[in-house]
Amino acid sequence: MLFEVTQIIVEEVNSYLEECGLDKSIVAENIALLESQNEAADNLKDKVALSLLNLQEETTLKNFPNQAIQDSKVVYKNKIIHLNLYILFSANRNLYLKSLNDISKIIEFFQGKKLFNQANTVFDRNSSAMANVGNFSFTVELYTPTFEEMNFIWGTLGGRQLPSALYKVSMIQIERNIIKGEGQLITQIDGQTKQFNNQ
Repeated sequence: MLFEVTQIIVEEVNSYLEECGLDKSIVAENIALLESQNEAADNLKDKVALSLLNLQEETTLKNFPNQAIQDSKVVYKNKIIHLNLYILFSANRNLYLKSLNDISKIIEFFQGKKLFNQANTVFDRNSSAMANVGNFSFTVELYTPTFEEMNFIWGTLGGRQLPSALYKVSMIQIERNIIKGEGQLITQIDGQTKQFNNQ
């Protein structure tokens, strides 16, 4: 789901930039490769890179059981992993003012739309890469690191600081559809039959 969420964000922000009369400049790429001599560096010329900086498991939801009723049986699966993503928009535009304008429009976009779900999000549903996207829901919020944290981030990414905005994406669900066990439903309590509904 990491690829799919990234792709959705890229498409949505690019659409907004186009509505504002700007270039569709957002690309999903590792900004740390900017100073390298490979093809990825060419992809970053006059673009705004969307890079995944870090993953964080949401520990508050770690202990919830993962079970469901299917065909009058209880199905047990491993617990769903809930992730928070930290994504960085870095503007590597040819003109500094273009970089500032793009970052400003990105902040403006997320100020207007924080919640993304199946109903309110437009993305290429016919793409084979996005074919497995089902129901989803995540939020995107501006995350403001300290000067010390920003210095550490850009030092790790290669040293050259660009106009940027850091966002926290919450919560991405990762689940592999593997059944770990099955059990029978309890249908009688003290000899009385009860009706159980799967809700």
